[in-house]
Amino acid sequence: GADAHFSSNCHPLENPTGFAFTPASDRQLRVLSTSGIYHAEPEWCQGIPHPVEQSRGQTPGGDAYSPGWFELPLLATPEVTLVLSADPTPPSFELIKQSWVPPNAATLPLLGGEGRGEDELPSRSADKNDPFTTRLITAARAFVAKRDNGHTVIAGYPWFLDWGRDTFISARGLLSAGMIAEVTDLLLIFGKFVENGTMPNTIHGADASNRDTSDASLWYGVVCEETAALVKENIYELPVDNTGRNLLAVLREIALGYARGTPNSIRMDQESGLIWSPSHFTWMDTNHPAGTPREGYPVEIQVLWIKLLRQLARLKAKPEQESWKVMADRAEASLKKYFWLEKEGYIADLLIAGQGTSAANAIVDNALRSNYLLAIAFGYFTGDQARRAVDAALRYLFLPGALRTLAPLPVNPPLAIYRDGQLLNNPPEPYWGRYEGDEDTRRKPAYHNGTAWTWTFPIACEALVKAWDGEPSAIAAARAYLGSTDQLIMAGCIGQIPEILDGDAPHQQRGCDAQAWGVTETLRVWKFLNS
Repeated sequence: GADAHFSSNCHPLENPTGFAFTPASDRQLRVLSTSGIYHAEPEWCQGIPHPVEQSRGQTPGGDAYSPGWFELPLLATPEVTLVLSADPTPPSFELIKQSWVPPNAATLPLLGGEGRGEDELPSRSADKNDPFTTRLITAARAFVAKRDNGHTVIAGYPWFLDWGRDTFISARGLLSAGMIAEVTDLLLIFGKFVENGTMPNTIHGADASNRDTSDASLWYGVVCEETAALVKENIYELPVDNTGRNLLAVLREIALGYARGTPNSIRMDQESGLIWSPSHFTWMDTNHPAGTPREGYPVEIQVLWIKLLRQLARLKAKPEQESWKVMADRAEASLKKYFWLEKEGYIADLLIAGQGTSAANAIVDNALRSNYLLAIAFGYFTGDQARRAVDAALRYLFLPGALRTLAPLPVNPPLAIYRDGQLLNNPPEPYWGRYEGDEDTRRKPAYHNGTAWTWTFPIACEALVKAWDGEPSAIAAARAYLGSTDQLIMAGCIGQIPEILDGDAPHQQRGCDAQAWGVTETLRVWKFLNS
């Protein structure tokens, strides 16, 4: 059956030379050459090893079909271009030649297809003096896709679609790439889905029922503020639906929903002003097994919450009872009171608390994780505390191009991970340095317990600069750290940044081959460091 499928759908092409694989009208692959000869000689290559799949506990090998081969003499012409295109209409060779830049120069080509004009290609001269910026801009554009009449952000290739939190974390970097119109479009599209303060975790067509996220709505507020700072008009007045709701009304609805309590149990602790989050509602969400449940008061949720309250106070949005400023002051004071760990010299990741438990009665989790660096990047911890906290991250979390999610240190209280009643890890020392093997018993326990992520790494570099008040030496150090990401771009999926790395050396690239927020956050912070 496979032989008949491939042989009947592969066709040689004459001008230009090459072949087409056309199994369906909306799925067509063309491989074309500017010169040379294509030889149609079908064959099966058997027993090809799949080491990456094997490391994920999947099939370790398989067979591959080859429809033929190219003979490309290099003496008669100064260059030969070979193109692989999955666009419905293949790009013209004239467009290819105009957009092509050798891989060791400013960028890799982003080839156009149906619906993409030459003027939409990334500029070859985005920053002639900084090829790293140009590579990042080229990479970032690959994640912006059309959804109906608007735009969305693909979280990663090859298997992610669009997610709420991923979209808005990525949007910050898209603003740095000059894609203000596209980001504004995202705000309007997602704004219409806000209900009782909640934002969709994922959107499947018109289905936005999955709202198991406590951070997507708050990242939405951050992007509103950063977009507004870049445009002349008042974007807060833009309507999101036909009811007359505008962006400001959406932000107010989010804040009121969190303060009153949302239908999915997100709520504000009145005494502390901090936000309680259900299990698996943050970006460290794995379930079955519960690798990092983080039920209680996660540090980054408080940071984003305070930032939303400050924004509403600045915009003079109408509060329900007490002012936004009073709420923000109380929450910020509680953040500094409950989360700072003087003995350890860093900021707690979580106040562990069941539903209905106040922040004052929560258990402080002393696990050294990456999330607290956002509190420094946003300026809520400064001075000696900020420098000590960043120093702890530098010692235990920093890797070339990525940041460990958990330090290789003992934790208190212990973190036990179970699957079907079986204990999978060592609870007092849950650090897991390699992301490989079966998904539910090996990879999920490692995913946020030592695996290094690329998207948090730029925030750590930003926090380094903020902790040392923008000193030139701190900026130079941050640029050196963030510049190490370039080695990821030029390996693996060339031109892109992967989702994760192993926490243990040699820090093998893992997970999704090209991840949106890894690229966009690197671009955003790189431009900040060079501004």
